[in-house]
Amino acid sequence: MKLRIFTEPQQGASYDQLLAVAQRAEKLGFDAFFRSDHFLKMGSVNGNPGPSDAWTTLAGIARETSTIRLGTLVNSATFRHPAITAVSIANVDAMSHGRVELGLGAGWFEEEHKAYGFDFLPLGQRFDVLSEQLAVISGLWSTPLGETFNFTGNHYTLENSPALPKPVQSSVPIIIGGRGLKKTPTLAAQYATEFNMPFVVIDDFVAQCSRVRDACTAVGRQPSTLKYTCAQTIVCGVDNAEVARRAKNIGREVAELTQSGLCGTPDQVIAKIKQWGAAGSETVYLQILDLDDLEHLDLIATQVLPHI
Repeated sequence: MKLRIFTEPQQGASYDQLLAVAQRAEKLGFDAFFRSDHFLKMGSVNGNPGPSDAWTTLAGIARETSTIRLGTLVNSATFRHPAITAVSIANVDAMSHGRVELGLGAGWFEEEHKAYGFDFLPLGQRFDVLSEQLAVISGLWSTPLGETFNFTGNHYTLENSPALPKPVQSSVPIIIGGRGLKKTPTLAAQYATEFNMPFVVIDDFVAQCSRVRDACTAVGRQPSTLKYTCAQTIVCGVDNAEVARRAKNIGREVAELTQSGLCGTPDQVIAKIKQWGAAGSETVYLQILDLDDLEHLDLIATQVLPHI
């Protein structure tokens, strides 16, 4: 099993803070550094210094790291034209020498759309947009050199695109996730390298992965060719007092986190992660909410990571 670091910079983070976490995560041996793609804070935090663009910050981090993989969990299809997304990610893939991954979703946080002027379509239409974006992005990247890409949909039309630039990787991993019962499994089966379930209990993860496997079979894909992963908030401490302090610092309760996330001493966190592994999760994204607490990363790396 792999452990990845997952951050939420819309809650308040500068580029320097994100870079510090990414570099520490790389030094400590975590598999990847991921960030969310949001433009508005959630909850009572102040959100200063304000939002940052996901691929702009990852481009900078790509040039200041060398081995750790980098990606989004997840980009919102409502924020960018898919051709721009394809070009940006191909650029960052080159800047990182082939270390990027793309998580892409339909978008859900209506308030941030209002705050920054993004259209917020009804859910069914947002899934239509997501489907077309996946087709455009994967089509642009997979078009052979020297050939052109064409696409006609309800939301996007591309005519004789040179489909450049190409990513350095032969295939940029695409992550699709979520709780949708029909469209989400179908899109994962059609386009994804990885299916991710964030912030759910194990039983829900198992049930949704079963739907995704069924969707793979329906489109003629071997379910085993898809990776199945989860994301969980983590609060780890050497003792109960440190656990309580770290939970308080992110505005959460120990009892709640114990039920809904990874919370406790290293042994307790290890036991919970192993339950996720037994349920079929090949990777756990560890949501780190206090980006100034680099000692938290140190503890997880020294006391948890070697046992996973």
